[in-house]
Amino acid sequence: MASISAGRSFGKCALLGFALAAAVAWTAGVAAQKYPTRPIRVVIPFPPGGNVDTFARVLLRYVEEDLGQPMVIDNRGGANGIVGADTVAKAAPDGYTIMVTSFGLAVNQYIVKKLPFDLRKDFLPITNIAVGTGYLMVSNPAVPVKTVKDLIALAKSQPGQIRYSTAGIGNGQHLAGALFALKAGVDMLHVPYKGGGPALNAVMGGEVQIHYPAGSVGIPQVKAGRVRGLAFTGEKRLSSLPDLPTVGETVPGFVADAGWHAAFAPPGTPPAIVNRLQQAIRKALQVPLVHDNFVSNGYEPKGDAPAVWAKVYQEELKRLAEIAKAAKLEPQ
Repeated sequence: MASISAGRSFGKCALLGFALAAAVAWTAGVAAQKYPTRPIRVVIPFPPGGNVDTFARVLLRYVEEDLGQPMVIDNRGGANGIVGADTVAKAAPDGYTIMVTSFGLAVNQYIVKKLPFDLRKDFLPITNIAVGTGYLMVSNPAVPVKTVKDLIALAKSQPGQIRYSTAGIGNGQHLAGALFALKAGVDMLHVPYKGGGPALNAVMGGEVQIHYPAGSVGIPQVKAGRVRGLAFTGEKRLSSLPDLPTVGETVPGFVADAGWHAAFAPPGTPPAIVNRLQQAIRKALQVPLVHDNFVSNGYEPKGDAPAVWAKVYQEELKRLAEIAKAAKLEPQ
């Protein structure tokens, strides 16, 4: 009889467990259907004025129109995006805190010995926003170089003296600069800043000689004469600057893409909410002004479904290991 009672007790507990699980699922489903009902915080783990921030501000204006709630940008720069990303990894999984970042986030695992989060488990992929074809290579106008050939000659005449700024250790700009030095056979000094905006200001102010900005922030400065465009790091020339050669035209085999921009949510965010966010972003990317802004600056808009982007993201974590090795990056 004791075993029968135990069995009945177990059955009641199991039924209660199933009922509770169903109730939680139903509650989450209802919440997702009503989502969003208040402003959404969008953490950008870089200072204002950089590549990710510039693109996000254009995109999010249309995302919030579709969602019917404000998208409040929270710039949290520091440690190549680690500081801001950590706040998202530990945020409530309710869809009211998300992150828009670059592929520099994924490179961190190869340059930082101990991260405060797990790149594979602590970020739920929403969608890949865009894929970059490359960076500009620009110089301060006072530097006596007009071409990549000139830069190589100057760098060889002053080993370790030519400085290039980037948005941080291990990000796409750093990889482009490190690969250029490796392929061109020159010794250049890397000067990391806390974001793309400060790094661009550094070359315009003469603190460094060279910088690798994305087209969204670099092209306006080239056209205004505040920096001199030397080349583009992608495989093909930019349509918006057709007279600017690629680095590969001088250094055979050199190509450095600008990685990706993507949106992530805290782990455990309901699938219905993740799907709603992805659909709103994809719709915004189809707005001509947004689409053209990406394309003219060397990016291909994407907006893939969460499951598709999640698979690509895992593949990217492996691919970036090879790039980090080629750039001779060491965990610190």
